[in-house]
Amino acid sequence: MATKAVSLVHLLAGLALLLAAIDLVSAARKDVGIYVLRRGDFTLQFTNYGASMLSAVLPDKHGNLADVVLGFETLDGYTNDTTYFGALVGRVANRIGKAQFILNGVLYKLSANDGNNTLHGGTRGFGDVVWDVESYNTESHVTFTYRSFDGEEGFPGDLAISVTYLLIGKNKLGVDMEAKPLNKPTPVNLALHTYWNLRGHDSGDVLSHKIQLFASKITPVDSQLIPTGEIRDIRGTSYDFLQPRSIGSRIHKVPGGYDINYVLDETRRTHLKRVAVLHDGVSGRKMQLWSNQQGVQFYTSNMLNNTEGKGGFVYKKHGGVCLETQGFPDSVNHPNFPSQIVNPGQTYKHVMLFRFTA
Repeated sequence: MATKAVSLVHLLAGLALLLAAIDLVSAARKDVGIYVLRRGDFTLQFTNYGASMLSAVLPDKHGNLADVVLGFETLDGYTNDTTYFGALVGRVANRIGKAQFILNGVLYKLSANDGNNTLHGGTRGFGDVVWDVESYNTESHVTFTYRSFDGEEGFPGDLAISVTYLLIGKNKLGVDMEAKPLNKPTPVNLALHTYWNLRGHDSGDVLSHKIQLFASKITPVDSQLIPTGEIRDIRGTSYDFLQPRSIGSRIHKVPGGYDINYVLDETRRTHLKRVAVLHDGVSGRKMQLWSNQQGVQFYTSNMLNNTEGKGGFVYKKHGGVCLETQGFPDSVNHPNFPSQIVNPGQTYKHVMLFRFTA
């Protein structure tokens, strides 16, 4: 009888813990929302799950509206996502070789979620957590914040992060990312992982889009997409987009498609550099991008493989293009790359400015 009583106590205790866990999950899900920014016929949607961009609706040359951002129909799609659709990725975007680095004589081993390497912050990066909503006005901005703890995914130190999505003038979007280490030096490299298709998210591939990249060098990679440490001039090669040309014009000469960090040229007259101009001739839509970062990852969604998205549309290879401004990938393991280490008392700042026209 005593044994049965003890078993019952254990069962009830286990049930209480299960119910508490369910309540916590439910509370977390209740905290996830959708935040709309609208000015005229320019409408954007974001969620505090991963501080992600969900959609961007804007007119074409005839005034017809379309959503030009790839994504999922429901929030469940984002919680199970492996494509990083629209996510704010970090603590360190892109790849870190062998999922480790040495800082001030200490070896830090990270979460390996891309073979033996770390990708976009690890198994549970910033694109996989629920951010707080600090401020929101549908006519102007939304600000998300997150507090990353010491040891999260193996990274050192507590880190306070914020991202503000801001409407500026007509059909302009500003993205302002900041991060402050609170007690230890740590690498920081945030990136916005939006997939763009200016003809409309459900219009097929982007190979006919024309792109101009204001970069004459890349950081070449090995077979695992880890930088070799070289900085290579690409003028006259299949990677050269210094003059506008279609994405598909030479993609067959690049195994798998484009997925490489471009070193932005020092052409800026203000604190922002020109990064890229993307144009779709059918819709007439054009996207111009500026940033204060030193690199941009040009990715032609080579790994999309019949992914069901909004409205049931199936996204296939090259269904979108990512332009992720960033510091150089794997900079923690390449002393010749610009450092991404941020010390307590310093502030990491990353600015993007998008301008849309038709």
